[in-house]
Amino acid sequence: MLLKTFRTFLWTGPLITLATLIMASLSAAAALFHASGETLHSMARFWAKLLLRIAFVRVETEGIDTLDPLGSYVLVSNHTSYFDTPAIIASIPLQFRFFAKKGLFEIPLFGTHLKQAGHFPIVRDDARASLKSLIEGAKQIQERHLSVLIFPEGGRSEQTLREFKEGAALIAIRAGVPAVPVGITGARGVLPVGSMHVLPGVIRIRLGEPIPTVAMSPRDRGPLTENLLHRVAELTGEPVPVSHGSE
Repeated sequence: MLLKTFRTFLWTGPLITLATLIMASLSAAAALFHASGETLHSMARFWAKLLLRIAFVRVETEGIDTLDPLGSYVLVSNHTSYFDTPAIIASIPLQFRFFAKKGLFEIPLFGTHLKQAGHFPIVRDDARASLKSLIEGAKQIQERHLSVLIFPEGGRSEQTLREFKEGAALIAIRAGVPAVPVGITGARGVLPVGSMHVLPGVIRIRLGEPIPTVAMSPRDRGPLTENLLHRVAELTGEPVPVSHGSE
């Protein structure tokens, strides 16, 4: 434990903070000059790779070849650690965006970056506003030929998978793009929930076969959500959570 603390506070922590501040400043400055979303995403990829190097974290991928680099997808992933995001950004060669809390878009410079990069605001404590944001996001994905990454558990899972919310499935169906199950393992060992100690390790990202949604309607979002949950469970080797409706 002493060695972990020493490494975190004297090496990993300060360097990750410094790298993040520098890249955030450069990205925000670029956004002010109307840099394209593609440019800002490339800067984010550089930041993600830098963080992984600093932390001595290696990422192994499987199934990347199932994706068309020029295609549009909804990436549906489990969420185990704050290191999930940089691992995915650094490893999946797609132009994808995120849904972020609306309040973040109001922060000076950072909010400008989010808007210019093409990320989507969402109001999480207002169901009607949240649904409106999801539908608008689906429209933008379709019109701009983007991909989007969503963690449908609603937060990080400390031990095993949690139930998926239906937003990811709804977006995929509304946009008419394939939903791709993504399973992440190993990130909990790098940075567990509630811990400040970033440890060297290996993060594995496995992608399943894309699930076409063209023939689906919004009424199919429940079955699609269940299908995605089961596929992610297979990719991670974790048990499928018991639905509250079946208890």
